[in-house]
Amino acid sequence: MKFIIVGLIGMGLYYQALSGPKDHVASYLPEAAESLDTLKRDPETGLVVDQNLYMIKAQCTSCHSSKLIIANRFTRDGWKQKIRWMQEKHNLWDLGETEKQVLDYLEKYYPPGQPTARRSPLKDIKWYKLEQ
Repeated sequence: MKFIIVGLIGMGLYYQALSGPKDHVASYLPEAAESLDTLKRDPETGLVVDQNLYMIKAQCTSCHSSKLIIANRFTRDGWKQKIRWMQEKHNLWDLGETEKQVLDYLEKYYPPGQPTARRSPLKDIKWYKLEQ
């Protein structure tokens, strides 16, 4: 019964992604983003807002938290291997034609070498002694 419910939710999100509004997404995208720190985040998931966000929500977050995506960094091939692993071990459905959109998004915003922190480390810190 649990698998049926998860499947129905996943399919609903999938169809919403296919037919969901796309025009408003462009208004959230910055003109020139230098890092993930400057990109608009989806308040519901914390994922980067992009024209493929609806597809990511439909295909990925119906089974697991978006925090799992945010915490990981892989190459395109690495993300593809993770998808295959989920299909083999956890009965993830065939993504079909939408797999390219999912991989494009993951490769663009969650590649290796990107920082996982919310902001860059502080620089030029001036330390001082505290008076007792």
